[in-house]
Amino acid sequence: MVDMNVSYEEYTDAFLIWMKDVGYTVHTQKSYLGDVSQFLDSLVGKKLEQVKKIHVMSYLSSVREKGVSDNTRNRKHAAVNCFFKALMELEMAASNPAGGIKKSKTEKNRTPVYLDEQQMPRFLESVEGKYRSRNVAVFLLMAYMGLRVGEVHTLNLNDYNRERHTLDVFGKGRKWRTLPVPAAVGVMLDRAIQERITPWRKKEDALFISQKGQRLSIRNIQQIAAETFARYQSDLPKHQRIPYSSHKLRHSFATMLLRKGADLRTVQELLGHSSIQTTTVYTHVTSREKEEAISRLEVVLPF
Repeated sequence: MVDMNVSYEEYTDAFLIWMKDVGYTVHTQKSYLGDVSQFLDSLVGKKLEQVKKIHVMSYLSSVREKGVSDNTRNRKHAAVNCFFKALMELEMAASNPAGGIKKSKTEKNRTPVYLDEQQMPRFLESVEGKYRSRNVAVFLLMAYMGLRVGEVHTLNLNDYNRERHTLDVFGKGRKWRTLPVPAAVGVMLDRAIQERITPWRKKEDALFISQKGQRLSIRNIQQIAAETFARYQSDLPKHQRIPYSSHKLRHSFATMLLRKGADLRTVQELLGHSSIQTTTVYTHVTSREKEEAISRLEVVLPF
């Protein structure tokens, strides 16, 4: 029976508490809550104990029909799955109707998007504006140290050790990793700290501050990257422009390291991947490298 007056607030509040306790980032909390709220709206008043696997599949089918990518569909599935897992742990649900539903197959053989070593300087030259030092420092951390956008967002002043040339990074799974800071990156970090905007809260210890005097948000970083990539490609016709994003700088870091002969396990540690399987996606080769490899073969024709 459907009750149009049913409220799910108790469940979403509990889910938020669970995510905070597990250690999900604020960005993930917001993203998952948004997806779960969308799913709950699709139930049109159905009580949670009445929800079956078919209702979850119907929701996932509906979002796909609206044109979202397979990756987005899988993220929404992960959010709903996580929601019911949390409720089961909190003894607020007896089963997980989202469990056992297959992920959508994403395109695994798409041409990877990244900047190579020769392109990176020109991209950095495209950074403009009053807060150029800060923004260049942000991009250097992603492109030459492999930080995620969320990791840049959470950096605090005391995470950077100027004397030891190291940076402590709080990553996925609530894991810390300590990274060596290249000398050139250290120079720009020092400059960014020297020019750091005064935060409106005295106790704000964020490394990067927005023009509003608050911690630079993930959305801010993504927007700054989008604007810089647009300038970087402004001389190209629209159909030739590549869909770069801030996260592609991390792809560039991994690709450059592997091309320099870095060990896959070392790259895994630097990126903060829990599984080496995740790191193997960066072991792609370009068409040019394929051509160079085949050109070494001597083809002998039969006469």
